[in-house]
Amino acid sequence: MSNSNPTLKAALVVAVAAGFMASCQTTDPYTGEKKTTSTTFGALIGAGAGAAIGMISGHDAKQRRQRALVGAGVGARAGGAVGNYMDRQESELRALMRDSGVTVTRKGEDIVLNMPGNVTFRTGSADLNAQFFKVLDGVAQVSRKYDKTIIEIAGHTDNVGDANYNKQLSQRRASAVAQYLMSKGVSEPRILTAAGGEEHPIASNSTEQGRAANRRVEVTLAPLKEG
Repeated sequence: MSNSNPTLKAALVVAVAAGFMASCQTTDPYTGEKKTTSTTFGALIGAGAGAAIGMISGHDAKQRRQRALVGAGVGARAGGAVGNYMDRQESELRALMRDSGVTVTRKGEDIVLNMPGNVTFRTGSADLNAQFFKVLDGVAQVSRKYDKTIIEIAGHTDNVGDANYNKQLSQRRASAVAQYLMSKGVSEPRILTAAGGEEHPIASNSTEQGRAANRRVEVTLAPLKEG
């Protein structure tokens, strides 16, 4: 079966996530209500994070940006040096993101930061929550130190409301994160933004918990590589 269809990929992610949540629920002994444990829910977000990489802006967009950066004199990492370079960034990001509500997931050579919308933005708004500045300061700090990376910022929403509005909101949120990182010294040519809207869920939109997981911004750090 071909996996070239982005919609099919997204549907498969949701199906797996929904099954995972259903199989890992517990029953409250006092109310009889079925609940998904916080540990399980965190694992679910980690498993789905980064599923939309290349499905929104496209791998070609990243490759074009990489070629432009290398052509402009930004050095790339060679072969085996890439893994160690990204390992160091991952370690520093995990330390900085601890207890922030942001999950850090490694997807091959890429590092994905999943930022829940309820932590990052007010409902229906693209204005960053002031208490989240410290987290983005940490992302900017690591991004400046390890400058041989492309930074893709993708906004996502749940499926409540008008799809076009959700698409626009997701772009505004991605742009807000990008603008903040640039204000902290991250070079604009390294940054790509993408509007995922409601098209790339990582959980079922049939529950409030699932919708909350889908309202997110994903920041992906991908290495500049030779060749």
